[in-house]
Amino acid sequence: MTKISTQPIAGQKPGTSGLRKKTQVFMGPHYLENFVQAIFDVVGARNEDGSGKTFVLGGDGRYFNDRAAQVILRMAAANGAHRVIIGQGAILSTPAASHLIRLNNTDGGIIMSASHNPGGPNEDFGVKFNMSNGGPAPEGITEEMYKRTTEITAYHIVESQDVDLSVIGRSQLAGMIVDVVDPVTDYATLMESLFDFPAIAAMFKGGFRIRMDSMCAVTGPYAVEILEKRLGAAAGTCVNATPLPDFGGMHPDPNPTWAKALMDEMFGANAPDFGAASDGDGDRNMVVGAGAYVSPSDSLAVLAANAHLAPGYKAGLKGVARSMPTSAAADRVAAALGIACYETPTGWKFFGNLLDAGRATICGEESFGTGSDHVREKDGLWAILLWLNILAVRKQSVAAILAEHWAKFGRNYYSRHDFEAIASDKADAMMAALRGSLAGLAGTQLEGLTVQAADDFAYTDPVDGSVSKAQGVRIMFEDGSRIVLRLSGTGTEGATLRLYLERYAAGPTGLDLDPQDALAPVIRAAHRLAGIESYTGRVTPDVIT
Repeated sequence: MTKISTQPIAGQKPGTSGLRKKTQVFMGPHYLENFVQAIFDVVGARNEDGSGKTFVLGGDGRYFNDRAAQVILRMAAANGAHRVIIGQGAILSTPAASHLIRLNNTDGGIIMSASHNPGGPNEDFGVKFNMSNGGPAPEGITEEMYKRTTEITAYHIVESQDVDLSVIGRSQLAGMIVDVVDPVTDYATLMESLFDFPAIAAMFKGGFRIRMDSMCAVTGPYAVEILEKRLGAAAGTCVNATPLPDFGGMHPDPNPTWAKALMDEMFGANAPDFGAASDGDGDRNMVVGAGAYVSPSDSLAVLAANAHLAPGYKAGLKGVARSMPTSAAADRVAAALGIACYETPTGWKFFGNLLDAGRATICGEESFGTGSDHVREKDGLWAILLWLNILAVRKQSVAAILAEHWAKFGRNYYSRHDFEAIASDKADAMMAALRGSLAGLAGTQLEGLTVQAADDFAYTDPVDGSVSKAQGVRIMFEDGSRIVLRLSGTGTEGATLRLYLERYAAGPTGLDLDPQDALAPVIRAAHRLAGIESYTGRVTPDVIT
């Protein structure tokens, strides 16, 4: 074991899901090592009795994933860990890693990913720690990790040859057990236990056509195994299914902008019945039918309303949880089902306590993330399979299911506008000015809308009582419309302003408008209230979802 002297490196503060920076930053002297040592210093690699802990390790296969894995293994051994379970080739989707943590009762896991951010030597990399429940470390723990990075003076690492991660099996590294496992099998078996695979397979056999775009990211092998091999979808159903270090030059964010090829196919002639895409580490999803795009907020609501059709959820839901910026569509379903609906800050870690306490079964974020209590992460393939289960039972198209849902519950028109790579000082100044104006906004009229209330969202966890403040500015109007503004914590360059827009239509008329048209007055009101152009120089968002 070697003790290497180091010194703090500025800026190692985790965001909503770990530490994300440019790959070259992570590859810099001591950068990865400092942060990993901070993780071990905070969570410990040994138990109180001196025995070593067990961890899961894996990543989405992006550039530097393989080298970072070897460093983390050697540091785990040097810090006294007993065993590390690692995906073959250092590959694990984020939900699969969460499942392995839970399945093996480990002490947590380290996941190497920058999620939906691009990969490559000049793009992004990330590292995060998941707790023993399989979920992301809560804010209190990540704050301790950050504090440790500001005072670190040394890290511990074993000097050794690389561990062969290409072959499944057990080996040893300086006395630590290294178990290389198939990254797909356990996860696929879990999915088979939750969904009616025979019904979905029969639907495929009957001619139902699907296109699954894994965007050259980690979900490819999982999708091929489950959709093509276990469910019998036609060979070639899964496109861009080979994970590549640079994601083939693609931006692995499953939304209409970055998954344009899939959208073009689904809205073109002879479109498949169902289309889906997943992101870099497999925790996000986009669902689209022939000529029918499903917004993430609507997807959460439809899944909650129909989850009982899948074997794993036939007993019903204990509750539904959504992030604050996500539309209130799921709230209406929860009310109809007579179950609780929770509104949390952005970040999957906020759902963990609700899931562990049995208060919620299904959770969702507007940023293309949905999941349930089967793991403690959002799960792209899980959402896709639940949609397929619902389609197999109801024997309707995606468009028909959406239309029936809106007819019953009304429609929450919804969109997110992203303004990327804004100068951080400009973005901060805009948000500070907006926060300063909140107290006087009630009663303000603009664009035919009247402000009912405005605040900076704060959340008190109903399980442990922890409080999270300044989670995003909310402006609520008397007609149920809503504007939310927050700065994202998942970017690596400048600031990303996320503008969330919502307007409710009760029906029976007005349920089939283009969302951007339906939201037009809310969009104009948001730009006026926040002064987006004057602060950022931007009028048009980079991405609209």
